[in-house]
Amino acid sequence: MEYSVLMSVYRNTKDSELKQCMDSVFAQTPAPSEIVVVLDGPVPDGVSEYLLGLEREGKIKTVPLETNVGLGNALAEGAKHCKYEWIARMDSDDICAPDRMEKQTGYLEKHPDVDVLGSNIAEFTDDVNNIVSIRAVPEDHEAICKYMKSRCPFNHMTVIMRKSVLEAAGGYMDWLYNEDSYLWARMYLAGAKFANIAENLVFARIDASTFRRRGGYRYYKSERDLFRFMYNNGIIGYAEYIKAKIVRFVVQVMMPNGIRQWFFRTFARSGK
Repeated sequence: MEYSVLMSVYRNTKDSELKQCMDSVFAQTPAPSEIVVVLDGPVPDGVSEYLLGLEREGKIKTVPLETNVGLGNALAEGAKHCKYEWIARMDSDDICAPDRMEKQTGYLEKHPDVDVLGSNIAEFTDDVNNIVSIRAVPEDHEAICKYMKSRCPFNHMTVIMRKSVLEAAGGYMDWLYNEDSYLWARMYLAGAKFANIAENLVFARIDASTFRRRGGYRYYKSERDLFRFMYNNGIIGYAEYIKAKIVRFVVQVMMPNGIRQWFFRTFARSGK
């Protein structure tokens, strides 16, 4: 099965983390047919030099952007350069499990009606062996669609999707903090078939700032507007919209960072 890997790097990307990520991608079976890396504006010299070396070796294709445009816009540009029908997402600071693509391509071969396939993630700090939490997501299409009404139903960095369905939904678009959730909602409206594998196929790096970034009025406004979009398009009802607004205002605006971190780890994550 042929597939593209789509990634983006930016000014805060660390070359040491990127190298771990790329090594895990290169080790996949089946191997990627191509790897497209968007340089979202200027990046650190170490990152630029490393990617240039890989491109010279013919291992990746880079898409440099003059200025930082944000993840949604960067991925929109990168997707244009993906030649294959299947696009696998990956974040530059995370690590693929050795059998990620073996599991995902095998699943898709057995379930040819699925358009978007993700998995659970194991979250770690500092070292990949230091797993601190698991973010599990629902497996079947109906459960995913129900879950979408209150929370993001995919771990973005685990997803492999059909390019034709991505394009039918309008492709990646800019949406502060929530470009992925906005995409899943539009794919739902376009009639995409969803699935997740109930295994940890990506190790996701988190730190003390991970949950802090999910707070503040700007984050709240982004999610409030996302749920308004879902309400206006019939994905959720009015009561679900109001509930989402209230919960997010309390968690993202009113809660101190320390309590917010405890909340996410207690109610939005599971143990190892």
